[in-house]
Amino acid sequence: MAIDDSPTMAMGIRMLRWSLQNALAITALVLSLWAASGRSPHAAPVSEEFAHELCTVLATATDARSAGTQEVFVASYRPGPKEREVPPALRSTAFTYDNALTVIALAACGDVERARRIGAAFLHALDKDRSFRDGRVRNAYRAGAVSTAEAALLPGWWDATAGRWAEDPYQDGSATGNVAWVTLAFLTLHQATGDSRYLAAARRTLDWIESRTRTAGGIGFTGGVHGYDPAQQRLGWASTEHNIDIAAAAGWYARATGDARIADMARAARRFLDIVFVNAIGCFALGTAPSGTDPSLGPVTEPDHLALDAQLWPHLLADATPAWSASLACVDRHFAVAGGYDFDNDRDGLWIEGTAQAALVFQATGQPARAAALLDGLRIHRSPDGWLYATPAPQLTTGLAIGPDSTTPDFFYFNRPHLGATAWATLAALGWNPFTGRPVRAPP
Repeated sequence: MAIDDSPTMAMGIRMLRWSLQNALAITALVLSLWAASGRSPHAAPVSEEFAHELCTVLATATDARSAGTQEVFVASYRPGPKEREVPPALRSTAFTYDNALTVIALAACGDVERARRIGAAFLHALDKDRSFRDGRVRNAYRAGAVSTAEAALLPGWWDATAGRWAEDPYQDGSATGNVAWVTLAFLTLHQATGDSRYLAAARRTLDWIESRTRTAGGIGFTGGVHGYDPAQQRLGWASTEHNIDIAAAAGWYARATGDARIADMARAARRFLDIVFVNAIGCFALGTAPSGTDPSLGPVTEPDHLALDAQLWPHLLADATPAWSASLACVDRHFAVAGGYDFDNDRDGLWIEGTAQAALVFQATGQPARAAALLDGLRIHRSPDGWLYATPAPQLTTGLAIGPDSTTPDFFYFNRPHLGATAWATLAALGWNPFTGRPVRAPP
């Protein structure tokens, strides 16, 4: 039998032809959405070709497990170059932070309909949590098409050794920063569509942050909750990154509505940032340590361990101050590695997501040439399907623990295609600020 007559070969050819046609259709749609989005000259992408490519990648990822208008969560990781599949704990996992970023990036691409599909999944999760009705969102949800007829599904896997269904205590919990990022996604969708449901949802998530994580002294917000339903553990530490997120989300909501209570939330988070800025070294500390069972603010963490995002993100806030400009020098002094920047100051490898964040912040701070150089360097760190890897290294340390039960710093990144890194690169290529819902180079 000739090879061309093989049923398997014929099927393969038909599937390849369908895949190519589908990819071309998505690309054409993204380009048409781009043209129709009415962008101002200030919104011109810093890397237009790269932006088009990444917008198409996110559109394809959104469509991969659902179609049409169905609600969906997108899986955060795909298998790395030396893997057949990701580990069980990640196989069905759509991290909330990654999906919120994808909502914002798709909207920035002009692809509001796909952004709404993920946004609708978050609305469903908010309304139909399996245990809580208090305005929280979880750190992760089950990837794939969402059935609105049932409670929002959380990730998990069958543990054959133990003979039971297993879940991850971090994924079941609610980190304050992740709740704030979903708030930013809701505000982005409200701005793009005018749909009041998104504004109402943003108020619910902000209310959860205020009621569950505000410190006793009123300055700053603690880390959220961790663990399994129904009794989750309160996290007493406060993160600089989380408080940046809250300052952004609460500030945007307050500007949109004039709500004085939410404006006070933004100020409380903003004051926290002033407390954790270490003038002696020109860097932001990681945050504050736990203060025991007392919900008051604990002591500022020692500046011997630093995180990149805490140095970068303050410069994307609408009320960023020149007093923080030293943290940009801190980035180069403590995080620079070949091709970009590391997650923390041990400089053990390249963190793709953080390097994309730096490219965006450099645009916001008037350094477009540096931004363009970083983006050009990121092009080589893409998987065959266009996703950016979390890191080119086999393993990248962060120096952080996943949860309070961890006995060592066990939060790592691996050489896997990562939705969050791809979304941040999209925002950087577009020059779009997720904290304000407008281009970083737009006039005030």
